[in-house]
Amino acid sequence: MKDSGIVVLGAGAWGTALALLYADQGPVMLWCRRAEQAERISAMRENPDYLPGIPLPENIDVTADAAALAKTEIILAVVPTQYLPSVLSDLKPHLPAVPVVICAKGIHIETGLLLPDIVQKILPEHPIMILSGPNLAGEVARGLPAAATIAARDETQARDVAEQLRTPAFRPYASGDVIGVALAGAVKNVLALAAGMVMGAGLGENARAALVTRGMAEMTRLGLAMGGRAETFMGLSGMGDVMLTCHAAASRNFSCGYALGQGKSLQDILSRRHSVTEGVTTVAPALKLAAAHGVELPICQAVADVLADKINVGAALAQFMARPLRVE
Repeated sequence: MKDSGIVVLGAGAWGTALALLYADQGPVMLWCRRAEQAERISAMRENPDYLPGIPLPENIDVTADAAALAKTEIILAVVPTQYLPSVLSDLKPHLPAVPVVICAKGIHIETGLLLPDIVQKILPEHPIMILSGPNLAGEVARGLPAAATIAARDETQARDVAEQLRTPAFRPYASGDVIGVALAGAVKNVLALAAGMVMGAGLGENARAALVTRGMAEMTRLGLAMGGRAETFMGLSGMGDVMLTCHAAASRNFSCGYALGQGKSLQDILSRRHSVTEGVTTVAPALKLAAAHGVELPICQAVADVLADKINVGAALAQFMARPLRVE
């Protein structure tokens, strides 16, 4: 890779992992929202809250100074979904008109928009892309091999940025399906909550396999109704990410669902976490999108009911099993 010129906005686990990934290729800037967080990471040369024990090389410059963002070739936006619009709005005067690659997964609650749509409104002069795939931050941070999809409305731009972001350990595939990639990355977190609930409640691997398969079907139905492509949901940002997130104990959403399935309260689970569990905030806007497009999401609805304490996991699964039979 050439001179990296990469700025990573957001110093959570995934942002830090991406900074580590590209530090092997050249200087990287890791921007934090809070000055105290930037100072702590800089002093310790690791991110103790999100990736403890993994040292940061000296060519990762950690800062909270917005003015330092003026010189970059690519911006990786890794701020949690619900904060991303306000952060980008605040930083807009300092950002050069370079590609912005969204590396968050979710649906904005206040607007009901997918992330590429809301970011394009904030930064209309920037090429906007989204990166999504089966990527655990800890593995990427340790240099283990991974792949993902980068989507842009202009597929040529996606190919160009994919080439720039390619490393020996990270293989990005280009796509022109921004809707499909963004939606899959959001809804798979809800499916991971459901899969965790099933396993935490001791309902078995058969139940998990059935739930994940039918969850893929309802996610794809919604994606097609919104203008996404069927093949996207069979790719890295669809099936690949669902496979990982619904089976990996290290997945924040799966582990949250697992604890819920064991009978723990959502408030208690979230209070013990530094990082955001995106599926919890994604389920309500996903159901609103589905209603607007005339699509049923029974698994997502069951997750919403469990999160709201309207029903327990066993009863939710029983309701799902009792639904009318249909042709697959």
